[in-house]
Amino acid sequence: MRLNAPCQPIATLTLNPAVDISYEVTHLVPDQKTHALASRYDPGGNGVNVARALKEILVCAHSCCIVAGTIGELLQHLLKHELDNPHCVSVEGETRINTTIVQQEPAEQLEVTATGPRVSSIALASITKTFLELCDSGIGVLTGSVPPGVGDDIYAILAERIQAAGGKAVVDAHGPLLAKALPQHPFLIKPNRYELSLLCGRELPTLEAVAQEARKIQQTGVQYVCVSLGGEGALLVGPEGSHLAKAPPVQVQSTVGAGDSMVAGLVAAFAQGKHPAEALRLGVACGSATATQPGTSLCRYDDVITLLQQIDVQALDY
Repeated sequence: MRLNAPCQPIATLTLNPAVDISYEVTHLVPDQKTHALASRYDPGGNGVNVARALKEILVCAHSCCIVAGTIGELLQHLLKHELDNPHCVSVEGETRINTTIVQQEPAEQLEVTATGPRVSSIALASITKTFLELCDSGIGVLTGSVPPGVGDDIYAILAERIQAAGGKAVVDAHGPLLAKALPQHPFLIKPNRYELSLLCGRELPTLEAVAQEARKIQQTGVQYVCVSLGGEGALLVGPEGSHLAKAPPVQVQSTVGAGDSMVAGLVAAFAQGKHPAEALRLGVACGSATATQPGTSLCRYDDVITLLQQIDVQALDY
């Protein structure tokens, strides 16, 4: 698969970005100072991560986000080194800092996320105007949490506007943000198994149950439903049928950003007009490649290319 083929415009929106800090430690001891074996500082937030992963696989995208205060200045500095086309609007307050601790003994991953600054209606209107203009008739990626001051209908509003302009809305969120966007029939949604179970109101113990619920949503007007299954891979349901891609065996270091990287792979392939089965293959390759990286680091091009050859995509009967 050629990763840097010509493609439709792509823009990502991150209303609540962060500076992601990750620490690798041997073992945490309560009430004791723990020295990190390694640490990283990366620009974060789901939409930022999608754009970072797209750049890693040589696909151009615009990234729109809200920044605030001194931490926001640090975030913009980090973005300049990781993205080609960042677009930022500043608000009062401070951009949040999110922390991931990867413990070796026993193997555990701990994550703490902050709330983020309040966003005014003026700032929201400014960044969404830029985002919609950059989407044009291409793909607009709506993902992640929203900060104080932003309603949980924002993705529904933007999905409707993207699609009314001839574009494709991709929504990767959960709870009301996703539920309210579904009636706007986004092009693609990517819940994980747990998020899908919350959406349909029942447990999904088998792959067949996951596929059935994904198909029900797809039949309401959502064109594609991709359900990430963690180490099992991912399922994609669309007009062409249902496909399953099994995750390749990898040494997992951190799962931070793996879902965002999967979205990046899916979006890149669809923007290039690839078959849905190939989009799923690339999505799983990007997600798996990110899982091999430490802390908040994302997939690497060479790893994605290698993993692509190891991923089997099969059509399902349900």
